[in-house]
Amino acid sequence: MQRLQGAPDECAHEVLDVVPLAMRVIRKKLREHGTQLLSIPQFRTLLFISRNEGASLSEVADHIGLTLPSMSALVDGLVTRNFVTRRTHPDDRRRVDLTLTQQGETTLHSARNATQDYLKERLARLPETERATIVKGMRILRRVFSERVA
Repeated sequence: MQRLQGAPDECAHEVLDVVPLAMRVIRKKLREHGTQLLSIPQFRTLLFISRNEGASLSEVADHIGLTLPSMSALVDGLVTRNFVTRRTHPDDRRRVDLTLTQQGETTLHSARNATQDYLKERLARLPETERATIVKGMRILRRVFSERVA
């Protein structure tokens, strides 16, 4: 079936095809650059906590897409490796706030920078107009996927 360019089903088809491909390349590069100790969910967890200091376990679980018990086990491993600290929230003893340690920040930035440098090299091969189109498309996707799902 021929899809009309720009139609919602064509957009959905392209996102479903391209995102897993991009994630496979990103995952490979993360592992190659000294982050064999971090899985993609662990990397994403560190990134989320970095951007949302003091995030709760349930906020991180919601973002990553894991159950609370699975997220708790993942965070336990990050705490054991001194990448994350857990603190009971001062106003709610049931809430645990998560913060990156210096080692967690260093590990996250090293992995992110090495992967971003690799992507920059790949994308530099494209004409500037195509790179500008990708930036515009990524900003649109960020807006679309940042909206709360009802």
